[in-house]
Amino acid sequence: MFPRDQRDLRRFAGYVVRMAQAEDFGAELADFRRRVEELRSARALPDAEQLPALDAALFELQHVAEVLWPRYEELAAAEREQGGRREHHEHRLLRALFQRLPVAVVLLDRDGVVRRFNFAATQLFGVRAGYATGRSLTGSLAHDSRAVFRSQVAAVARGEGDRSLVVHLLRPPEPGRRGGELRATLTALRPPHEPRSVVLAAFQRGADPAVPRSAPSPDPTPVPVPDLAEATRTTELMDLLDAMTAALILADSPKEVPQRAADVLYGRFADWVIVDVVVPGGTLRRAAVLAPAGRLREEVAEQDPASCPLVVDAIRRGGETLWVRPEDPEGLGRDAAGAPVLVRAEATSLLCVSLADGEGGPALGALTLLRTGGRRPFELAEAGAVDRIARHLALALRGL
Repeated sequence: MFPRDQRDLRRFAGYVVRMAQAEDFGAELADFRRRVEELRSARALPDAEQLPALDAALFELQHVAEVLWPRYEELAAAEREQGGRREHHEHRLLRALFQRLPVAVVLLDRDGVVRRFNFAATQLFGVRAGYATGRSLTGSLAHDSRAVFRSQVAAVARGEGDRSLVVHLLRPPEPGRRGGELRATLTALRPPHEPRSVVLAAFQRGADPAVPRSAPSPDPTPVPVPDLAEATRTTELMDLLDAMTAALILADSPKEVPQRAADVLYGRFADWVIVDVVVPGGTLRRAAVLAPAGRLREEVAEQDPASCPLVVDAIRRGGETLWVRPEDPEGLGRDAAGAPVLVRAEATSLLCVSLADGEGGPALGALTLLRTGGRRPFELAEAGAVDRIARHLALALRGL
């Protein structure tokens, strides 16, 4: 193998130098061993003649301590450095291989939180890898698949063996594919320099129940069909972001921002829109509520935001909360009669996002969205769009 550029030439020259140093060290060590064998035979000499041999032995020990041992340490350090470079190269190769796998592969911790997505997984779940990292994968699964999936992931992480199960996406991955059925295969991995095991999950789409098993295999080179439903959803999110940007730009003062934002989101994106802001002094104020007309809307508008655990948690800790079929009915507190707001609103999906400007400052409020009835639940891609909207809202509210 010949060097191709200056970097390769330096690397090749360093390799030649190290090889030459190793050969010289080996030759000198072999000579030292021969001299030690000769000194051993001096024990048979008379006592009067052993003194010169003892002086020679001390000289050889000094040579080991001052010459051979430092040279050995230099060679060992160079070998360790070269081994570290090889290890780094291997890691880069494995990362590239992970990303190019044609199967959707996700690296999870024992709680089901995403650590790494490959490209095929982003296509399957319809979410960017950077957005999914640090969030629970169960947010993309149907409600009846979440508990089972979390339990199996935890079992694999505890070292109880590999598992395989069927889960369902929150939405079908393709038009016409019913149920969004996926076959998940789980196996445990132990990354280097980490105390705990992680779980590698591979997902494959299940057979389409609309196609009989005896159907002939498709053409090996089918013409790709554009996913019109996915393109439509992406266009809708882009239109929503555009409308929100225009509304915030046209606001005459920060006091108008909450109501303008609620006007954009209500109806087209959510059935309930609630905006809470932090006023001087650190207290919370309900700035905007848009919902179907009725007594409940009036009670929620008069509600103290500090009585809503989700709102308080979003402002204190930051981030967002995405619930499908909310399990905690008291997440938005109770109405005047003591009934949970989420139950009375018949909420089927909830998204609560802190209003933070992304520059490290405290949250300026919270944006809460609800979907009710038969409307499809919020998805991770929509949560990502709302996360951007919340940041723009925070920037517009900074003067409030």
